[in-house]
Amino acid sequence: MKKIAILIFVLSYLSSISQTLTAYRNKVDNGYDFWVCTPSDYDSVQSDKPIILFLHGASLCGHNLERVRRYGPLDALKMGRQIDAVIIAPQNPGGAWSPKRINNVVDWVFKHYAGDTNRFYVLGMSLGGYGTIDYSAAYPQRIAAAMALCGGGNPKSYCGLNDLPLWILHGTADRAVPLSQSEKVINAMSKCGDSPRLRFTKLPGVSHGGLARAFYITETYDWLFHHRLDDPGRSVNKDYDITVDRLHKAYKDIDRKANHLIVRNSRSSKEDNKSIAEADNDQNTSGSEYHTIRSGDTLGKIAKRYHTSISTLCKLNNISRNTTLRIGKRLRVR
Repeated sequence: MKKIAILIFVLSYLSSISQTLTAYRNKVDNGYDFWVCTPSDYDSVQSDKPIILFLHGASLCGHNLERVRRYGPLDALKMGRQIDAVIIAPQNPGGAWSPKRINNVVDWVFKHYAGDTNRFYVLGMSLGGYGTIDYSAAYPQRIAAAMALCGGGNPKSYCGLNDLPLWILHGTADRAVPLSQSEKVINAMSKCGDSPRLRFTKLPGVSHGGLARAFYITETYDWLFHHRLDDPGRSVNKDYDITVDRLHKAYKDIDRKANHLIVRNSRSSKEDNKSIAEADNDQNTSGSEYHTIRSGDTLGKIAKRYHTSISTLCKLNNISRNTTLRIGKRLRVR
C-alpha cells in the first residue's frame, strides 16, 4: 500500500511539472510541420502564457521533426530549463524561411491554442536568425520582441524592424555566417530612420555554434518576456545582458531533474522512417555541416542557400573558386 501511495505521489508530481510537446504534420496549408509545447499549468481555455516562435538553423532542416529538438528552447526544456510559455517550433524542409508560411502556422496556433498574443516573441539562430529578421520585418505589429542570433536578413523592406524591440547578437569568431551579415541588417535599418528599439551585441571570440548557448540561459527569456505588444512606445529593455562569460556558464544553473516532457504524436511520417542517425548524414559529431552536391549547383548558389560566402566555402574545403563540383560529393558549409 505504501509503494502504491509513493507511486501515485510521484506520478502526480511529474504531471504537475510536465511540459506537453505535440507534433503537427501536414496540418497547415502553405505552412510547415511544427511542434507546439505547452507549460505544466497551461489552461487551454483562458491561458495568459506568452508565446515564443523558435526558428532553427540550416542543420535542422528536413522532414524529421525530431531534428528540431536537438538545440534551442525544446532542448533547453528537456535539459531542465524552465520556460513558462507556449512554444511554436516549425521545421523548415530547406531553403530560406518564408514569412508567409511561418505566419500561416502562427495563425493556426493562435486559433487552436490559448495564449497572450500581446506577448508573442520570435527567436532564431543562423538560418533561423535570417528567418527572424525576415518575419519580423514583414509582421512587426504582431511581435512584442524579437531576438536574432548569428544571422542576417533578406526582407523586401527593413523599415518594419524599427517598429519593434529587436536584439541582434553575433559572435566575432563566427566562420559560418560573417558578422557583416548582421551589420548589413543594422545599416539597412538606419536608412529607414532612427532605430531606438534596436540592440546590437558583438560577442568577442564566440563562434557560430557557441551562440546556441543563448537558448539555455534565463536572460534570453527574461528579456523577451519584459516586452508587450501593447506597451506605450514599445521601448526596448536594456536591463538584461548576454555576455561571453554567461554563455560559457549556460548549463551550470540548470536543474536537470526539474522538467519532464510528455511527447505526443512524435512518430515520423513514412518519408522519415529512416533513423535519426541516417537523417543526420549532413552533420557530423563535431558540429560541422555538409551539403551534398546536386545537378546545377554552383559555389554561388550553395553559399546563398546557407547564408555564407564563396570564400568561406573554399577555405572550409581547401578548394578554389574554379574547382569542378562533382555531383554526389559532400561540401562542408559550416
